[in-house]
Amino acid sequence: RRIPAIWNPRIDGSPVDQRFVKKPPANALIVDMQWWDNPFFPEGLETLRKREQERLDPATYAHVWEGAYVKVYKGAYFASLLLDAQKQGRIGRVAADPLMQIRCYWDIGGTGAKADATAIWAVQFVGHEIRVLNYYEAQGQPMAEHVHWLREQGYERALQVLPHDGGQHEKIERRTYESALKDSGFAVKVLQNIGEGAAMIRVNAVRRLLPSMWFNKDTTEGGRDALAAYHEKRDEERNIGLGPNHDWSSHGADAFGLMALDYVPGGEKRAVEAKSARPASAGSWMGA
Repeated sequence: RRIPAIWNPRIDGSPVDQRFVKKPPANALIVDMQWWDNPFFPEGLETLRKREQERLDPATYAHVWEGAYVKVYKGAYFASLLLDAQKQGRIGRVAADPLMQIRCYWDIGGTGAKADATAIWAVQFVGHEIRVLNYYEAQGQPMAEHVHWLREQGYERALQVLPHDGGQHEKIERRTYESALKDSGFAVKVLQNIGEGAAMIRVNAVRRLLPSMWFNKDTTEGGRDALAAYHEKRDEERNIGLGPNHDWSSHGADAFGLMALDYVPGGEKRAVEAKSARPASAGSWMGA
């Protein structure tokens, strides 16, 4: 018996994507078919396609006409800024400066099958430039998994920056993320709760800083997908916005917003500069 199914991919890693693209059944025949595969493609549709190729942004056109995953959502906060970054060449190969501190910004999830995901962005502040080096996300994993990733990436000396709930006890492991990271040898900073309206404060901070950000393409794709998908929840009947929508994309977006709030304008002094600025001891030739 044959059951034909035709669909346009939407979300990378969605249940349908997992079942029929990432891990298709052994007895399934999966065919990627495009408009250009149709020898009888109508002239009217070709005219429409060319018009929309000029009118739509590249990501939306690729989804509608070429079966790409959705990259731009209605009401998306950062999608257009990410497209600008791509056009301006700010998404490519970005190396870490060995003399600058790496900071890892967290959005804390939990342990268990139904827990929110934990997201981490690794960045550097270099002058007036923000280098976005790496992204990590894991759902339902214990602290040991997150620590393993940090060490695997060589981030033992990176500053771990946590949201205000980093000082609260995790329900299953019964200790705080702050204490767990300190016990594992990491330097930790917990930011204060900024109170009511925190989500939109983070959104506006990211919007202000995104034009000065550079992304390492290969290691931040999952995070950039989350940022592009992060969007406003709307009451369509009343045509009003209800603030940021809490879904799969909000974990990466919240961690990124934390980074934007903690940004140090003008960057940080290089380690070499900091060393040269140390006061000389009384017995040294510099202190003579």
